[in-house]
Amino acid sequence: MNATHLARNAYASHAAPIRTDRGIELEAFSRITKRITPAHAKRNYPDFVQALHENRRLWTLLAVDVADRNNRLPQALRARIFYLAEFTLLHTSKVLTGEASAQDLVDINQAIMIGLRQQEAGT
Repeated sequence: MNATHLARNAYASHAAPIRTDRGIELEAFSRITKRITPAHAKRNYPDFVQALHENRRLWTLLAVDVADRNNRLPQALRARIFYLAEFTLLHTSKVLTGEASAQDLVDINQAIMIGLRQQEAGT
């Protein structure tokens, strides 16, 4: 046994898996989306508002990212993501005032998660 083999074995079980940008985005969408529906269903307004706030922050970050001229995504995809961000921010305000349903936000997030999963799988 050489030193490299010993080091690999020593750290193998403790090393975090390598995560892609898409994987990180998928995790963020998943975590937030999982919080929106239960909080709303249980009528836990503080948790519901917090989940909506986190969703807004996520979509704001995405909008800023795709608005950056150095973003390497195709222009058409960047435009669609920016549009979804604008819609999500506006719709969240309507949800908070009782004018709209949070289900639309959940549906959008779930559609994004499907796309991210497909990208992660390489399809």
